[in-house]
Amino acid sequence: MLARQLFRSAQPLKQHVRRYADPPGPASGGSNTAVYGLVAGAFALGGGYYYYKKTEPKAQAPPSTAEQKTIPKEAAPSASAPQKVAFTGGDQGFIDLKLESVENINHNTKKFRFALPNKDDVSGLQIASALLTKYKGPEMEKPVIRPYTPTSDEDSKGYIDFVIKKYPNGPMSEHLHNMEPNQRLEFKGPIPKYPWQPNKHDHIALIGGGTGITPLYQLARAIFKNPEDKTKVTLVFGNLTEEDILLKREFEDLENEYPQRFRAFYVLDKPPEGWQQGKGHVTKELLKTVLPEPKSENIKIFVCGPPGLYKAVSGAKKSPAEQGELTGMLKEMGYGQDQVYKF
Repeated sequence: MLARQLFRSAQPLKQHVRRYADPPGPASGGSNTAVYGLVAGAFALGGGYYYYKKTEPKAQAPPSTAEQKTIPKEAAPSASAPQKVAFTGGDQGFIDLKLESVENINHNTKKFRFALPNKDDVSGLQIASALLTKYKGPEMEKPVIRPYTPTSDEDSKGYIDFVIKKYPNGPMSEHLHNMEPNQRLEFKGPIPKYPWQPNKHDHIALIGGGTGITPLYQLARAIFKNPEDKTKVTLVFGNLTEEDILLKREFEDLENEYPQRFRAFYVLDKPPEGWQQGKGHVTKELLKTVLPEPKSENIKIFVCGPPGLYKAVSGAKKSPAEQGELTGMLKEMGYGQDQVYKF
C-alpha cells in the first residue's frame, strides 16, 4: 500500500520526465538536475530487480590503382570515396591485431587500443555489430572465443578501441588484462546485430548493466553523430558502484549537447553518500516512469547486460541468433515482442 501511494505521488514526475520526448518548445534555461532529483524516488519503489552476476557475458572494397589515378591531386577526398576496411566478414577468417596501448579505467576495467593492419584502415563495422576474439592458451584443449563491441567510432582510422572488464575465471577477459603492448590477438567480424537506419524509430530506450553498455553506447553514438537522425534516446544503466559506471563522461556529453533528445538514469547497488539517483536495483516503477509508453508508436527497447538483467527485464535470449520469448518486467508492462531487442 505504501509503495502504491508513493508511486501515485510520482505521477506528476512521470509526466515531467517524459516532456523531453515531445517536440521541444521555447528554451527554458532550466537544468536537468531537478528532474534527476525527483526521479530518484522512483528507483526505490516496487519489487523487480536483478543481481550483478560476476560472470563473463556471454564491406566495401578499396579503390583500385586505376581509380586512384583519376582523382586530381589538388582535390579534397570525396565523402563517398571507398574506404579501406580491416574486417570484411564472409570467408575472411580471423586476423591478428597488435595491442597498441592499455589504459586503466577502474579497479577491474581497462581500455585496449589495437592497431588495424594499415594506418588508413577503418574497422568496417556497421551499426550495430561486434567482433569475435579468439585465444588459445598453452594448456587449453580448445580456443576460447568471445564477442566484444568496440567503443571507438566506426570511422576511426588505423585503430579500434575496446573497454573490457575483468571477470573472475573469465578466460578471455583475464587474458586481455594480462596482455602487454605489442602482443597480438585474433579478431574476426563484423558480427551483425541490430541493423540501424537513421530515424528507424522515433524513440528508443537502452537498458544496460555492467559492460553490457558497449553495444548500447555504439548505437547511441551513431544516432547523435548523424545530424539527419532525430531519434530520441533514454538510457537506464545499472551498476554496483559509481566507479563501475563505464562511459559516463561520454553519456554526459551527449546529454549536455542534446538535452531534448537524450536522458540517462543511473542505478547503483552500493551508492556513495549523497548519491542523488537510483539506489538498489532497476525496478518496474522506474521503467514505467522513464521509458516511452508501450502504446507509443514506433519505439524500441534494447537490453544488454549480465544474465540476471535479462531474466528480470526481458527474459534471456534463446540462442545467439534467436531472441527468445519476451518475459520479465517489460512484458508485464505491456510491451510486445516486436518492441524489444536483446543484444
